[in-house]
Amino acid sequence: MSKIKGAIVVNTNRCKGCQLCIYACPKDVINLTPKKVNISGYPYVEAVRPDDCIGCASCAIVCPDGCITVYRKKVEE
Repeated sequence: MSKIKGAIVVNTNRCKGCQLCIYACPKDVINLTPKKVNISGYPYVEAVRPDDCIGCASCAIVCPDGCITVYRKKVEE
């Protein structure tokens, strides 16, 4: 049996920390970094539970700055 797994890549230098992706993620994979900022001084998001990503790309769809890329792969179980 195969299952789809996802992996997200965040362009942290472009992220403005709007958190729309956090609310869009059905699996709570993404969260705002607690004490880090990017080169522009914004807190940014990162995958805090990457193994839970299902590759739905909801985060990438709602990102107004196009900072998130989602990759999907089929994993055999």
